[in-house]
Amino acid sequence: MDPVGYELRTNVHGKGDGVFATRNFSIGDTVILGVIESRLECNDSHATQVSLTEFVRHADMGPKANHSCGPNCGMRINDTGAFDFIARKKIVKGDEITFDYAMRNYSIEYFPNRCLCGSEQCRGHITGWKDLPDERKKEYEYEGLVAPYLLEIDREALASPRDRQPSSVVAKTSRQVFGRPNPDSDNAELVLSDTE
Repeated sequence: MDPVGYELRTNVHGKGDGVFATRNFSIGDTVILGVIESRLECNDSHATQVSLTEFVRHADMGPKANHSCGPNCGMRINDTGAFDFIARKKIVKGDEITFDYAMRNYSIEYFPNRCLCGSEQCRGHITGWKDLPDERKKEYEYEGLVAPYLLEIDREALASPRDRQPSSVVAKTSRQVFGRPNPDSDNAELVLSDTE
């Protein structure tokens, strides 16, 4: 049995590199163990959001796994604070290992407008959690394969009357990560919004 269980392949279906299973995985198996390579000052195209205001670069093959709107893996934070890839569907040898980027990032700004996943569930473009349809959010939450801080953002938005709009969430932070400083506030609040 292959102890790692995956390999990198290049030029995959016009998407660039991809990670493929070299053995079978059952639902609930850890497919790729997350390891943090470095902490980052801000979001970028290969960053992984690990909390409301923190981004990291993962080591190993995790950063090479492609997005899918109908992924076979989900995300679970491990004891080191990194994301493990957990099988949410049966994966057989030769399958591409995929996850939905919305399972760990609140917003996605660094990918082309058109999604290339080819899934029957394709949304047409890669979105972050904030733009994910509610039924998909509920599915990922039920499976327990989504970053907990994304659920916290949704809970805080529902609890605060001024932030009931789905594209706006307030974070208490002095670091500008996703959005712009809140013009209605003279403290360190930041409005996490893509609307002007």
